[in-house]
Amino acid sequence: MQIIFDKVNYIYGKGTAFERHALKDISFCINKGEFIGLIGHTGSGKSTLIQHMNGLIKASSGSIYFNGEDIYAQGYNMKQLRSKVGLVFQYPEHQLFETTVFKDVVFGPLNLGLDKLEAELRAYEALRMVGISDDLLDASPFELSGGQKRRVAIAGVLAMKPEVLILDEPTAGLDPRGRDDILDQVTKLHEEAGMTIILVTHSMEDVACYCDRLFVMNNGELVFQNPTKEVFAHYKELEEMHLAAPQVTYVMNMLKEKGWNVSCDATTVEEARDEIIRALGSMH
Repeated sequence: MQIIFDKVNYIYGKGTAFERHALKDISFCINKGEFIGLIGHTGSGKSTLIQHMNGLIKASSGSIYFNGEDIYAQGYNMKQLRSKVGLVFQYPEHQLFETTVFKDVVFGPLNLGLDKLEAELRAYEALRMVGISDDLLDASPFELSGGQKRRVAIAGVLAMKPEVLILDEPTAGLDPRGRDDILDQVTKLHEEAGMTIILVTHSMEDVACYCDRLFVMNNGELVFQNPTKEVFAHYKELEEMHLAAPQVTYVMNMLKEKGWNVSCDATTVEEARDEIIRALGSMH
């Protein structure tokens, strides 16, 4: 599995007074099994970018390839692309519409043209993957908690058996426990099913914990596409884009300025703890 963007541009309202260049010459390659974080301030082009990945929006210019095939080639199967590149929108519970949890999740596979038994098996498996218990299968999705609704919406995408799962702010509006539950489930999918994950988020702590590589959008441009620690080393440049690094990055840099012999590339609390203990040990 591979997604390649080659000099992709997108212009909103082309030829009108509202014309705006939302994506500017975007080029990158995402390989199978990567866990990518996508960050940027509101209006930076994040949502526009991910909607190009499964063909919901067509680029004004440039090329997009999925598994070596040009998605804009004549006769390309866009429906199949959307089953392979699953997109879970922000507040996905707004997409729930069926009378029961199970019916909602089985809708996607049935829509792919699968027979009833195969579609139901996929729905059941997807609900198990996101930790929805059997006693909730016949419940109305509208009676669930915020975190449960989010999981059901994710299960609806997983039942299509995507190769890539794109999550747009999957923890927005959830309490800390609900947030951790969702991200732990996503990590499990990444580790156990080898699924490629693209996580759009405002939480620097989340990307520091979970993502191998970080894409940073600013005013329609892809400014960074590097390993997460490398990106956070540029925290002063991130601040100029109205972003920040994890709090731990600031703590480690402060200690360094005060003369502590610490490495500043710690981005999680655990890494910072180990680095501080190591530095304390070296003082004796």
